[in-house]
Parts: sequence; C-alpha cells; structure tokens
Amino acid sequence: MAAVSSVPRASADPNAWKKNLAAHLICPECKEVPPNLEFPDSHETVCGSCGLVLADREIDMHSEWRTFSNDDQNNDDPSRVGEAVNPLLNGDQLETQIASGASGRARELYRAQNKQSSEKANKSLLAAYKEIGALCDGFNIQKNVADTAKYLFKVVDDAKAFKGKSQDVIIAGCIFIACRQCKVPRTFTEIFAVTRVSRKEIGRIYKALEKFFTAQNLERINNVVSNGGVPDPNDTYTATTSTKPSDLCNRFCNLLDLPFQVTSVSSSLSDRVTAMGDLAGRSPLSIVAACIYMASYLMGHGKSAKEISQVAHVSDGTIRGAYKQLYAERERLVDPEWIKDGKGDMKNLPVS
Repeated sequence: MAAVSSVPRASADPNAWKKNLAAHLICPECKEVPPNLEFPDSHETVCGSCGLVLADREIDMHSEWRTFSNDDQNNDDPSRVGEAVNPLLNGDQLETQIASGASGRARELYRAQNKQSSEKANKSLLAAYKEIGALCDGFNIQKNVADTAKYLFKVVDDAKAFKGKSQDVIIAGCIFIACRQCKVPRTFTEIFAVTRVSRKEIGRIYKALEKFFTAQNLERINNVVSNGGVPDPNDTYTATTSTKPSDLCNRFCNLLDLPFQVTSVSSSLSDRVTAMGDLAGRSPLSIVAACIYMASYLMGHGKSAKEISQVAHVSDGTIRGAYKQLYAERERLVDPEWIKDGKGDMKNLPVS
C-alpha cells in the first residue's frame, strides 16, 4: 500500500499585525455606541452629540473647488486648478501675490515680497500691457487688436531688441502693425494723436519692427524644419502691406454719418482711381478724401471739403485739388451702375 506523504503547513505568526475590526472611534464624553460622528469640513472629525473635536488636520480627499469669478453676482466659476496661464507673461506664474494698499504687518509682507520676488520681469510687461490697453480703449480699438499689440511687444521684449528705443515708440509701432494685422488699419496721424509719438518716428520704428518680425519668423520656421517638424501656418508672421484707400473709406464714411450707398460707391471709386493711376503720387488719405467728396455729391448726400478734412486729417485745399483731377475724368471713372434708377446724378457734382 502506497504511503501518502504529507507536507507540513507553515504555522501562522502570532505576532503578525492584523486590523482590529472591533476597535471603534468613540467620543470619550458621550460614549455612544454606535458613535454619532460628523465631518463638517472634511479635514476633522467631530462628535455630533456634544461637538467635541475627535480628530483634526486630516487629509481632505475631496476635490478642491475654488471660485475665480470676476464679479459678485453669485455667478460662481469653480476651478480646480486656478486661473489659466497667461501666455503674455513669463515664468510658471505660480507665485502668491500680496495685495498692496494695506497697513501694518500686511504692508511689511508686501514690501518683503517685492524685494524677493523673481517675477520682476513680468512687472515691466504688465506696465506696458496696461499702457497698450489704455491707448486702445481711448482710441476705440477692438480687444483683438490690443491683444495682438501685446503679443508683438512681448516678442520684442523677449529678444531684448531695440534697447536704445523708447518704450513709447515701440508701443506705438506695435499698435500700428496690430491694426494692419487685424484688418483695421490706422494712419500715422491717428497713431500720433493717441501716442504722441511723431509721425517720422512711427514710420522708422514700423520699418524696423517689420524687418525684425520677418527675421524672427524665418528663424523659427528654419528651426522647426531642421528638427524634422512641419511649420504651423497659423503661427507665422505675415508682413503687412501698404494700406489701400478703400480700407479707410468705411471708417471715414461712418464718422461722417454717410449712408451705405455713399460708402460703397466711394470704396469702389477709390479702387478704380488707384488701379487707373489718376491720382498717382498722392497719399492714400488724399485719395480717400477726394473719393468721399465726389461720391457724397454724386449720391445726393454732399459733404463739404472742410467736414471731410476734419475726419481724414487732410487740408480742404488738398481735397479740392485732388477732386478737380477726378472731376475732369468723371465720365470714365463713374460706373453707370452706381447712378442708374435715379440713385445718383452726375449733375450733382460741383465743378470744384
């Protein structure tokens, strides 16, 4: 008969740790079983009967929802990660800022933080962004133009370029380029009226910035291609072109409170005059002003040269001189479609 071999089992270690399921957290004052426990703030345990704190400084395992709302209209904006990273600033942006304007110990902490802060570079950027925003708001420029100008200024600041130039001059150039990039061009005279930077200086910094941004864009594309990547067409800088007279007609006609028919005719007329070269050698402002002057009388909503000069910043004598050239070629320049069905009349045009 075969013998059956038996393998001895390992004996259990009596000293091994085991969780005591019979142990309960009981309030030493109430001694209720089962205990009446509450967790009001999720980081402490409180007896619900007598209010004794049984445990504190516990780890909160819940989500950390905080409110970053711009107003106090009970429109909560819960966020688990805080504010979004601002691409216009440098660094990780994880510092806690102590507000200014306090007194006592808070004021001392504010001064100490300013001395030890590593985000001093962002302070100059924020000051420049504040100035750009104020200039654009005072000039009734859209927010996307202001954001574009801020981005262009940051590119210049990161490259430490134009160190000898005044910050006001660089800001004026960035706003001028941003207006063209966003298809709302402004003239040198209009930028001068807002920034108080001379027209000659704006023209110089504009050409220098255009050259700088183009070189930066080319260098970035070459780096991407050399690393085997594909350049992002949405992340490239497009050099601006000279402002066409028709781009300014809409805004000037709106400022003159002219109807849409006059605006449309003046834009088409300025494009035709530019293509045919009737006012070759004159500035776009002179062409725009003369075309608006002619179109307003053609469509029966005449505006004087003095009224147009206040909007276009061109002297009324210049407007009349350019208009005389257009009047001499009126039969060739005026499209019959503009005045058909009684919309306009060539007889309304003044001689000068």
